[in-house]
Amino acid sequence: MREMHMVTSLLVGLGLDESCSLITDGRFSGSTRGACIGHISPEAMEGGPIALVENGDLIRIDIPGRELTLKIGKREMARRRKTLQLPEVQEGGVLGRYARWAGSAAEGAILGKVEKR
Repeated sequence: MREMHMVTSLLVGLGLDESCSLITDGRFSGSTRGACIGHISPEAMEGGPIALVENGDLIRIDIPGRELTLKIGKREMARRRKTLQLPEVQEGGVLGRYARWAGSAAEGAILGKVEKR
């Protein structure tokens, strides 16, 4: 999973850490501040709901209930899912290997699944 340290540092540097939320399928280090929610699963690369979010969408965050809700209708969700085009898996480097071999964060994100091609 990509580390979100640079993004969270930018939010803090811009003074947005108390007024802006970061929702990602990436991971965080111990320096994260504000409403940052990571390890969203199923991930965008698996076509999870995070892949369907568009600019301007409202997302309801219920921290005590541990729930995120993308506030779009069922028809719009179906339309987006139907037209979703996932990016190609990166070929080289550590992130390429991770993308091909690691399982979902929901299952521990450990290496060992059958390679996707």
